[in-house]
Amino acid sequence: MNAPKPFPLNAWYATAWSHEIARELTARTICGNNVVLYRRTDGVVAALEDACWHRLLPLSLGHLKGDDVMCGYHGLVFNSAGRCSYMPAQKTINPSACVRAYPVAERHRLVWLWPGDPALADPAKIPDFHWNDGKQWVGEGGTFYQLKCDYRLVIDNLMDLTHETYVHAGSIGDEAITASPFDVTHTGNTATMTRWMIDIEPPPFWGRQLARPGRVDRWQIVTFQAPSVVVGDVGVALTNTGAPQGDRSQGVSGAFLAAISPETETTCHYFWNFVRNYRKDDAQLTSELQLAHVNGGAGVYDQDHRVLEAQQAAIDKNPRSPFYDLNIDAGALWARRLIDGMMADEQARVPANVAAE
Repeated sequence: MNAPKPFPLNAWYATAWSHEIARELTARTICGNNVVLYRRTDGVVAALEDACWHRLLPLSLGHLKGDDVMCGYHGLVFNSAGRCSYMPAQKTINPSACVRAYPVAERHRLVWLWPGDPALADPAKIPDFHWNDGKQWVGEGGTFYQLKCDYRLVIDNLMDLTHETYVHAGSIGDEAITASPFDVTHTGNTATMTRWMIDIEPPPFWGRQLARPGRVDRWQIVTFQAPSVVVGDVGVALTNTGAPQGDRSQGVSGAFLAAISPETETTCHYFWNFVRNYRKDDAQLTSELQLAHVNGGAGVYDQDHRVLEAQQAAIDKNPRSPFYDLNIDAGALWARRLIDGMMADEQARVPANVAAE
């Protein structure tokens, strides 16, 4: 029996930013599935298996013919439902000539793809990523395509922010993170890590955002949505102005957004953004914050990028399992437990004769 892949298939995964999919063919790999995406003339995004039925050449090496895809090898044409509509040198089309069509949906400025059973692809299950809509919150993010690590390592990283003290010293890192207690709660498909740091000196990044002297109360409320989305509610407010009780009017709030899509077992696509609800019309600030996160290797996400890929390389050389765990890993452990639960549910639905293959 083959071991199951480390990701559930019956889920929506971010596959591209909406602006990236146009009237051209774009190749992606999601959960081991090679996919070609394009935008039809009516504006709807289509996603097909990226392998021609005839000789398996990637369809992404072909070209669009109206709303259909023509293979670049022998000219077979497939419509957006995956059905072959033309074969060269013959009038009769083999009825089995088709490629897989994947459910896709656009929401929150991203294109989401469902690699599992299409009958279960309910758009209502698309993760809540509304902070990315560019309305109440503003920010311009980006993507690390083919990040060379298991997608779960990124989730571990975001669910345990004590690493900021060491990886991001000089920007968002602070000793108060490791010195402050935290709480972890969970539901059937979410896990939330909450930490408050009371009456501290603001770290450099947040001091610049607040732009007011004084000590602060800082919060980190990070929520994982199974199987691969993390949203962090973060910010600072002047101490004794009511932030822990819910009044953040004397502070600044941001949110870090992460939609992490497995590519293979050891690579992933990391769609990120940092958004804010203050100085929303300040385009220069938006640009500065984007550079603070990815800046030619010096940004916050660049620093995480290096750590995560180095961690995966070490795992490949030393496949010790499981990891050793500390108290700080509670949020990450709950996230992994929810992922494992989804995979177990899927395996339970697989017929015994298929599971044994």
